[in-house]
Amino acid sequence: MHDAGLAALLGGTLYGRIALHPALAEVGDRSERGKVVNRAWRRYGWINAASLLAIVAGWAGARVNEARPSSLSPRERALATGKDAAVAAVVATGLATAITGRRFARSAPDGAVPLEDGNTPSVDTPEEAARLKRRVNALSTASAAAELALVGVNAALGQANFRRPPVRRLLRRRY
Repeated sequence: MHDAGLAALLGGTLYGRIALHPALAEVGDRSERGKVVNRAWRRYGWINAASLLAIVAGWAGARVNEARPSSLSPRERALATGKDAAVAAVVATGLATAITGRRFARSAPDGAVPLEDGNTPSVDTPEEAARLKRRVNALSTASAAAELALVGVNAALGQANFRRPPVRRLLRRRY
């Protein structure tokens, strides 16, 4: 569940930033662009929320069992501490992005905030909404960076685990 949550979170972030947001420039009406982007993120929000829960629950469960410090090598302990920080960063930036995004969506009826594309406020965007959109963009970038860091730490932990022979891993966990 942890890995699936991370995949859904990172996939959604990348899709929104690379595909959905730029494509909205093709929508003729600026307010309709805001309405579409806000509706799309509102619909994907439950997946992001479930993904954050899966990431936290999966890692918390691992930290209590197989990833507890006494079961890890010194290298794995350092990586696990890094993963603790990456998970915290993913959760913090994810929640901050969601809260700010909801505030941005509420700055116009039905989320119809005028936009040039999914990322860029238009000249018609009220200043407060434009400020919130810039903040959402910055938080989303930070969130993507945290998600990528978590992917990297997961890969490093997987490799560190394979470097210890299975019998030593088993004995270390039993004693």
